[in-house]
Amino acid sequence: MSTRAGIKVDRALRRQLPGRCAFCLGVAEQERPWCRACFATLPWNLPACPHCAEPLPGRPEARLCGRCLRRPPSFECSRVPLRYEQEVAFLVQRFKFEASPRAGAVLLALLEAGLSETALAWPEALVPVPLHPRRARERGFDQGEWLARRLARRLELSLVRARRCRDTPTQRGLDRDERRRNLSGAFVIEAALPHRVVLVDDVMTTGATLEALAVACRAAGAREVEAWAVARTPLQET
Repeated sequence: MSTRAGIKVDRALRRQLPGRCAFCLGVAEQERPWCRACFATLPWNLPACPHCAEPLPGRPEARLCGRCLRRPPSFECSRVPLRYEQEVAFLVQRFKFEASPRAGAVLLALLEAGLSETALAWPEALVPVPLHPRRARERGFDQGEWLARRLARRLELSLVRARRCRDTPTQRGLDRDERRRNLSGAFVIEAALPHRVVLVDDVMTTGATLEALAVACRAAGAREVEAWAVARTPLQET
């Protein structure tokens, strides 16, 4: 389905299915795009490493993972409420590759629902993970910018844009260290940042992109940096 066709379908669904759950089309909770049953069965990222949000299945509580103990990231913590699996992965794919506004709105609502009031009140500015201009033109859509712009408006925060100063090769198939090297020096922020900054993206895989952006934020004056994303990809590497 083309992007234009997907947007038309979303508009039609919003007109014909008001108050319906985005997952089962049952009756949604008031002012929520989901029903209580579907919300409870989503792949919540619990427990997870507080620094990099890597899922830690089988552990009774969230603790730092081995990688973060050896080499902590440049951001203080990651807040990533869901795992990139099942219905969440389907929503992200529709949002990212079909520019579905309905999918994007549901993902943004899930991100907000997965954050405490204290967390939402913490940042002084949001910085979306930027696509390189060439890739943004090819795709016609920058998902990080879309999410961060709407979240900044809702939270009444400043939105500061980073510049991707080089078009890095694809990250697919690279391990964590290769991703770090691939993205070293990839971002620059020309505006002065406030002390507390949150980075925003749709999916966090290894955290290498957010790490590179966090380094650029600190160079621009940020003293504390958090990383927020909707979903975390479980790592398969050992």
